Amino acid sequence: MFAIPEQFSNATKANFESQYAIFSSLTAKAFESMEKLVELNMSAAKASLEESANTTRQLLAAKDAQEFLSLSAAQVQPSAEKALAYSRQVAAIAAGTQAEFTKAAETQLAETNSKVISLVDEMSKNAPAGSENVVAAFKASLGNANAGYEQFSKTAKQAAQAVETNVTAAVTQFTQAAQSMAAKAK
Repeated sequence: MFAIPEQFSNATKANFESQYAIFSSLTAKAFESMEKLVELNMSAAKASLEESANTTRQLLAAKDAQEFLSLSAAQVQPSAEKALAYSRQVAAIAAGTQAEFTKAAETQLAETNSKVISLVDEMSKNAPAGSENVVAAFKASLGNANAGYEQFSKTAKQAAQAVETNVTAAVTQFTQAAQSMAAKAK
């Protein structure tokens, strides 16, 4: 009779250890992503400062207004392309992080679900007669919760894909507009 509290205690301890491990893993992934973003931002800032200095030198060396405008217009497309490349890198980092988090959450959910089901199965062996309906109802509620999570996960993935598609479309439109402006300025 004392086996059931001990089973709960062991299951709780194992679940806590598992959650701690996944939390540590997710924290490490979050820091890794932040490091990537910081590195990207630092290199982008450095490149931007160097390019700004070069562009300023070129603009100050312009002999007349026409050359000044021509040099200014020539900077539009490369700047747009660099902004596009930057936004794609940020999106790639975010998508990678989101994929890692989703994978970790799905793994954790499957592991926890498996442990809970095995605990319920083990307890149902020692359950008093007549409790079969309660056990069946509990298992059904677990199945419903899993189905709900899977639907939520699918919806979240679709939303992330929609955001990525919209960002890509916006960047493409920006690039096309910049190219059009550069062509008109020439």
